[in-house]
This record gives sequence, C-alpha cells and structure tokens, in this order.
Amino acid sequence: QVHVAESGGGSVQAGGSLRLSCGFSGDTACISAMFWHRQAPGMERELVAVVTTDGSSKYSDSVKGRFTVSRDNGKNQLFLEMNNLKPEDSAVYFCKAEELEGYVGSHRCMGWAVFWGQGIQVTVSS
Repeated sequence: QVHVAESGGGSVQAGGSLRLSCGFSGDTACISAMFWHRQAPGMERELVAVVTTDGSSKYSDSVKGRFTVSRDNGKNQLFLEMNNLKPEDSAVYFCKAEELEGYVGSHRCMGWAVFWGQGIQVTVSS
C-alpha cells in the first residue's frame, strides 16, 4: 500500500509563486512516472506536468515556462514550483504516481496501480 501526502498550497496574488510537495510512502518500489493534475470548479481534471524516473519532464501549454516539476527518487518526493501565477491557475492540485510493469530486483510490479494525493487548493487572486 502506498500513502500519499501533499503540502504547500495556499493563496497568492497574481504574479506570485508557490511550491507544492508530494510524498509517497509505504510500498513505493514500483513507482515510475509522477504527475501533477489540477481541477478547477466545474472543469475536468487536467494534466499539468509529468516527470519520469530519469527526470525527463513535460508540461501542458498553459503552464510551460512558468511551472517546473521535479522529483527526489531517493525520498519518493514530487515537487511543483509555480511562478508567475495567474488567476486561471486557481484549482485543486493533485499529485499522482503510476506503477511500472515488470520487476524491481525480485519485487514484481503489476503495472496497474495508480496512487493519487488528496488534492490541495491553490488560489490566485488578481
């Protein structure tokens, strides 16, 4: 079982910065890619950023150049540095990790599990 804990949200004025953190604990041997998603009221949840185990990252067009995703593999932590925030960035942000399929040492990974954080509010005022 994997436990997920998010922190770092809050309220900020437009142009400000926030840093979100997400920690995965428990049976984390099979974790591969990590993601940040967000969901604004009345909107569908959308992908914000993804970072693979080797540190490669991709971003949605709406945050590219302003947000930076990173991870600490040794501590199973995921981060999202958000700069030049805009009111349209206001949403509940969710971290997520996916499980790889295969073996990590002698540990068999099934490849179907997905681990979500509880969500954390980010509010940007104009």
